Amino acid sequence: MKKAGPIYPFPAIVGQERMKLALILNVINPGLSGVLIRGEKGTAKSTAVRALADILPEIYVVKDDPFQLSPDEELDWFTEIRASLGRVSGQERVSGEEIEREKRKVRVVELPVGATEDRVVGSLNLEEALKSGEKKVEPGLLAAAHRGILYVDEVNLLDDHVVDVLLDSAAMGVNAIEREGISFSHPARFTLVGTMNPEEGELRPQLLDRFGLCVNIEGISRPEDRVEVMERRAAFDHDPEAFSRRWAREAEGLAEQIEKARRLYPEAEIERESLFQIARYCLEVGVDGHRGDIIILKTAKTLAAFDGRARVSARDIETAAELALPHRVRRQPLMEMADNLETLRRKKQNAS
Repeated sequence: MKKAGPIYPFPAIVGQERMKLALILNVINPGLSGVLIRGEKGTAKSTAVRALADILPEIYVVKDDPFQLSPDEELDWFTEIRASLGRVSGQERVSGEEIEREKRKVRVVELPVGATEDRVVGSLNLEEALKSGEKKVEPGLLAAAHRGILYVDEVNLLDDHVVDVLLDSAAMGVNAIEREGISFSHPARFTLVGTMNPEEGELRPQLLDRFGLCVNIEGISRPEDRVEVMERRAAFDHDPEAFSRRWAREAEGLAEQIEKARRLYPEAEIERESLFQIARYCLEVGVDGHRGDIIILKTAKTLAAFDGRARVSARDIETAAELALPHRVRRQPLMEMADNLETLRRKKQNAS
């Protein structure tokens, strides 16, 4: 995503703790399948997503590679793509020591609502392919977002054909560019973050279900906090660099906590009885399928890791359920998405 100007520091955002937590959990564990943030205008949705840039971890990529490939885990893809573009033979393989690598932060790539399919997927230069016999590929936003965060503001206003592309890529982890019988594929695993104002229309159910977590946010109601929002914003607008320096230590501390949690997550354990607790939560509110159960499990383990623990607690599971379930009961005759388990249960009982 191109920077339009200085980025507001993530720790400086006042309130909206549930939104910030959901974003952090997805940075720690991309396997949570992203987050949908629903709320009225002016509630710091876009600010929070863009502010992630300062606290994102670093990853190794193949140097100057437009597809963000991992030099350690995607060498087969690296060889296949080079062969597909006519740069090497299909039998030629490379080792991790033979390619240049560089370390950089995970990126936030923004997908504009009005983006064309070619801009999202990428394009093939058919004329060049016919002339030279080699494929000329213009990578799209999905290539740029591989192993990163794909951010869609006003995600509910996306064109249907772009939604279909996102659904296919999210399900397969691969993006295919096809034109006139010529095709090209590359990995496209990304964390999808969407923000929307529900007053402007709802999201297609197929895309809604792809978001692992969902947060409903409102404007801050305490006068003291609203004043704090104004004062911090005024200070940032007056001198962005000085304001960012004031929050640099908090940002660095949060980035370190995230990095530690990423290392701890594989060791996080959960007792079997806790799995029954997860199943009961999903059954009580009438969730279809098993995606909700799995996302709650992953989220609970991520919460434990973020807190520096290797064992999941009952509170972790409850918080995870509150983040993973609200948008999964939309098929029930409920009027609104709920923010907590008690409201979910009550709405389910009233609908029965």
